[in-house]
Amino acid sequence: MLTVHHLNNSRSQRILWALEELGVNYEVQRYEREPGSNLAPTSLKAIHPLGKSPVITDQDKTIAESGAIIEYLVSQYPAAGLKPELGTEAHQQYLYWLHFAEGSLMPQLLLKLAFEKVSKKPMPFFVRSIAKGLTKKVMDGYVGPNIESNMKFIEEHLKAHEWFAGDQLSGADIQMSFPLEACVAKGLDSTMYPHIYAYVKKIHARSAYKRALEVGGSYDYA
Repeated sequence: MLTVHHLNNSRSQRILWALEELGVNYEVQRYEREPGSNLAPTSLKAIHPLGKSPVITDQDKTIAESGAIIEYLVSQYPAAGLKPELGTEAHQQYLYWLHFAEGSLMPQLLLKLAFEKVSKKPMPFFVRSIAKGLTKKVMDGYVGPNIESNMKFIEEHLKAHEWFAGDQLSGADIQMSFPLEACVAKGLDSTMYPHIYAYVKKIHARSAYKRALEVGGSYDYA
């Protein structure tokens, strides 16, 4: 039996969605974040040395990293049509967006989150002004512009395409769901990015997505 090692309110929610779209039988091993740190519990290290989620186990295989898991699943169950045919433009787009989600978009979003936490963290007055100045400089000169260019790029793509890899749902859409949900939940400007908002709303309306939420439990970005 395939097992999803599922951490609450995390990227592993999209793995549950993938499995529901594929119609695969699976079971869920649940983990809760550590109080205070909000990090994954150390018990996950018994499954994978890095102790992070998502991780799946499938018989003798242990697979980590969202993109690798999605690629494994859509390749194992091709009848569901979540992986475009090799050699097509759709397949090239599938590969691109599958890697873009965590390779280009998420690092910038995580930097933004980290700098926001630094700016709000209690510190001595003489340190606070320096920290806030450095944070503003990095955000205004690097992180902010990168996020904006990425979001405009995504908006233009979704304006021209129904899904990320063409005219039907693919694993790339499942991979892209988490960062876009997070952006929308944190107040992305809907007037500037109406196609991103419409896309996230379309995802949330899918019956497989709703079933995955019932399985996964609390999820702040839905």
